[in-house]
Amino acid sequence: MFRGKFVAALKSAFQHDQLHLSGDLALLAQPQIFAAWLRPLFRKDWIVYSKPPFGGPDYVLQYLGRYTHRVAISNHRLVSLADDQVTFRWRDSAHHNEQKLLTLSLDEFLRRFLLHLLPKGFVRIRHFGFLANRRRSTLLPLCFAALGTVPSQIDPQSSLAQESDPLWRCPKCGGPMAVIERLTAAQLQLRSPPPLVTTAA
Repeated sequence: MFRGKFVAALKSAFQHDQLHLSGDLALLAQPQIFAAWLRPLFRKDWIVYSKPPFGGPDYVLQYLGRYTHRVAISNHRLVSLADDQVTFRWRDSAHHNEQKLLTLSLDEFLRRFLLHLLPKGFVRIRHFGFLANRRRSTLLPLCFAALGTVPSQIDPQSSLAQESDPLWRCPKCGGPMAVIERLTAAQLQLRSPPPLVTTAA
């Protein structure tokens, strides 16, 4: 079907002078030659070449996961910010994934970073079929019934108790602890006290 639609669209574009045939294709601008060139396309099987992905499905999920659950560049790849210049590490796939440094102006770095932000209303992961939001409550019980399993029931009282229970507690007094700030390894080194220097008396 795709072959028929494609060839029909090609023929229609030729009849309406929408094809720009130049260079080696200039001869095809003549109707008889174009028709002779088009005719064998109907007799040729159009087979899409596909093969299993390298590394298997686990590798594909891992690869896609880097795009759906991470930002455009991780903090450990950032090397420096000085004089409105950002330096970061990147892998050169053309040279055996060799790590290299690239320095960009702050404006260019931000421009490239913002290219990875989705427009408003777009999401990275969409559920469809029996997991679609509109049909999930109706179809999921049918799926469980077809599989002969019972979905796990969560007690609302216990779930509320778990939500109210703080994630971290002080090891000394047992009181709730709140996250004030998260620091990278580099920030910890900058904030750590200077090493003690002992001098001989």
